[in-house]
Amino acid sequence: MTQFVAFLRAINVGGHHAIRKEKLQEIFVSLRFSNVSVYKQSGNVIFETPLTDRDIIQKKIQKELSKFLGSDIGVFVCEMSHLNKIVESNPFKNVNAEGTSFLVTFMFSQPSSLEFPIRIPRSRAEVIVIRGREAYSVTHGHGEGGKPNPFLESKFKTQATTRNLNILGEIVSKYSKPDTRS
Repeated sequence: MTQFVAFLRAINVGGHHAIRKEKLQEIFVSLRFSNVSVYKQSGNVIFETPLTDRDIIQKKIQKELSKFLGSDIGVFVCEMSHLNKIVESNPFKNVNAEGTSFLVTFMFSQPSSLEFPIRIPRSRAEVIVIRGREAYSVTHGHGEGGKPNPFLESKFKTQATTRNLNILGEIVSKYSKPDTRS
């Protein structure tokens, strides 16, 4: 069994796509996933499955959630071992942490390479690096936490969802099994 985390885009945010943790867990169990947990009521679902193809898993979850919610939502599936590597590799190590938030944006498709950092217009926020389908951004409060996601979606014409690095670290710490840690 492989352990995965599904990051659901725009679940329980601003009153959109409201779904209780218990119902979300029930939907994942109905898909024959095991050891299902929902973290922080904000679209972070940890589960295990014998399936290994991330795209098949993603489509399966999207289809079921679309039936329940009546609209399509973005689903980004990540193996727990990969999430652990994201947290451990922390590209923010050399960034002044005072007054900042470190964000990871999961994108549906892999963007082309660019020169970094990329300043997000009308803010001090910036994308400092992209590795694969994940973009790493630094924000400085004052509502900047919501800026990387729409900026990256617009720039790369892809769907995305963003999480704070601290939340990702909490998920790894609380849920990853010893064999998923590097």
